[in-house]
Amino acid sequence: MLTISMPLWPLIALAIKLESPGPVIFSQRRRGRFLREFRMLKFRTMRVMEDGAAVRQAVPGDCRVTRVGRILRRTSLDELPQLFNVLQGEMSLVGPRPHALVHDEEFTRLLEIYPDRHQMKPGLTGLAQVTGLRGSTAKPGSIEARVEADLAYIKNWSVHLDLKILTRTIAAVIAGTNAD
Repeated sequence: MLTISMPLWPLIALAIKLESPGPVIFSQRRRGRFLREFRMLKFRTMRVMEDGAAVRQAVPGDCRVTRVGRILRRTSLDELPQLFNVLQGEMSLVGPRPHALVHDEEFTRLLEIYPDRHQMKPGLTGLAQVTGLRGSTAKPGSIEARVEADLAYIKNWSVHLDLKILTRTIAAVIAGTNAD
């Protein structure tokens, strides 16, 4: 995937640089397997670089998202740098999606079983994402449903399930149904 996507990287970088000041790559602290902290990489899609005590989740129509960022998010091209996180062993292709540290802490206070999702490496995609449980967690019950899907994935993990999730992810990206 990294080799196939590499020709796009300079074009994405140029588009980001031409539209707004700031770095091309955005990194944010996340927790992986066994709560190990790592820096998750993404192409920058916003005008802000939040990583700390206050990280506001993106919402549909968010004014912080750039025009190029909207395209990158809609096509999931903003996630490509996470392939380096996969190569470094911090992430997997499939698994529970990692959240910003401040959101991990908030969700742990809300939901006792939340930390159980850290039994596996986080993934570029996951069961929650392909079942429509991605995006903002502002709606009541949204984080609970996502965690339930993450734990169901962990409990039922198999290579077949991973292949099914990857196939559904690719289909969602092609159809454009994966973006917020």
